[in-house]
Amino acid sequence: MRRFPIALSGLVVTLMLGGCLLGPNYSRQPVETPANWRFASGEAADTANTEWWKQFQDPVLDELIETALANNKDVKIAAARIDQFMGQFVTTRAALFPQVSAGATASRQRASQAGPQPLAGFGPVFNDYEVSVSAAWELDVFGRNRRLTESARANLLSSVEGRRATILSLVASVASSYLNLRSLDKQLEIAKATTDSRAESVHVFTLRFEGGEVSQMELAQSQSEYEASLATIPQLETSIAQQEDALSILLGDNPGPILRGHTLGEMATPMIPAGLPSDLLERRPDLLQAEQDLVAANALIGAARALYFPQISLTGLLGTASGQFSSLFTGPSRVWSFAGQVTQPIFTAGNISGQVQSAEAQQRGALLTYQKAIQVAFQEVDDALIASTKLHEQLEIQGRQVTALSTYSRLARARYEGGYTSYIEVLDAERSLFNAQLSLTQTQAAALVSFVTLYKVMGGGWVVAADKLTTQQGAAPSTSSTPQTVQ
Repeated sequence: MRRFPIALSGLVVTLMLGGCLLGPNYSRQPVETPANWRFASGEAADTANTEWWKQFQDPVLDELIETALANNKDVKIAAARIDQFMGQFVTTRAALFPQVSAGATASRQRASQAGPQPLAGFGPVFNDYEVSVSAAWELDVFGRNRRLTESARANLLSSVEGRRATILSLVASVASSYLNLRSLDKQLEIAKATTDSRAESVHVFTLRFEGGEVSQMELAQSQSEYEASLATIPQLETSIAQQEDALSILLGDNPGPILRGHTLGEMATPMIPAGLPSDLLERRPDLLQAEQDLVAANALIGAARALYFPQISLTGLLGTASGQFSSLFTGPSRVWSFAGQVTQPIFTAGNISGQVQSAEAQQRGALLTYQKAIQVAFQEVDDALIASTKLHEQLEIQGRQVTALSTYSRLARARYEGGYTSYIEVLDAERSLFNAQLSLTQTQAAALVSFVTLYKVMGGGWVVAADKLTTQQGAAPSTSSTPQTVQ
């Protein structure tokens, strides 16, 4: 009997060394990438790895982003998902190792004396004490548990990249919201200044109408333009309050007012980050996340195929059992058992083949999702580069337009005062100037937001820098983004 455990352990080693992994091993598929972007992305390659939002040189914006990274609920939810998938990974990996447990029982029983065979050597009432250590181990000969562990690890890495993608979106959203808020502030300032100017014109025209110098039609025209600009003020104030509330939620706070820093005109213009299209495969968290989802789906194929083959498990028990506690740990009380079990599916009515078919379809879907994500990423960067270039061209044009309309408005009023034209020409000039000023402010904000969008879609090492600013509930798992097979 002593030779049995030695022989059994030799069999275990032989089976484990001869074990195999079923299913395809993951390898990154070749991806067709553009050689270059349609619009050059500049020479500032290192800016993609820095805290780019500090290039705006607005301390208030820097503080808002730090607050959001520390308190935003979406980031905390993403961190909790990492802990969830870490637990699933540890649970799945545990199947690769023997499961050992200990137990102890004590009971007092009374046996029937009227039975056909009373227990020999025992009275009707007797005690039973047992102490044992048991172990169970499923030999992963065909790699099912290793494939499941590989899939769980990929899901964990996917959740890590998902958290980084959340951080990327959060920083971009806070910066964009703040820039839009400052744009609305500037538009409100323009609307109030225009309304004050038109209120003064209404006052003057009222006096002149009472003196018989202007007609009632000219007075009504002046009042109409005043009311038109006045109506934009509550609209802008509503948009400002709503933008503040949205930004407050991003900061992890209740809705409320937001501290202001520099005006749009005082903010510095960031540099355009550089990088080749192929860099996106390593820089964008959403692409790395999609790839890890593909790795997880790929590993499930092998786990499903392994169900066709035998499942081999070993169990063992070592302990003592006695009717008296005083003799529980004596030699005659010792008990032990070893057992092996092999289970081979014979007829499953398509259960296993259905699981294999489902896993293969899931893998194909994950592959197509990954490929589509890459194409969308290329499109987003190209669109952002085009928008950044064209918005700055548009900004220069609109700046010249506002200058020209300012001159037009001033000369139109001078001609009206000199009696050379009607007041309609003055109203047209002032209306055009007001609309152009609002449009210029919107374009100015859009041009700055385009830099935010560009840094977001190009990814980069700055996500890691932002990650360090977050306050996590627990330590994030130290894992590499490089796909590996867990052995």
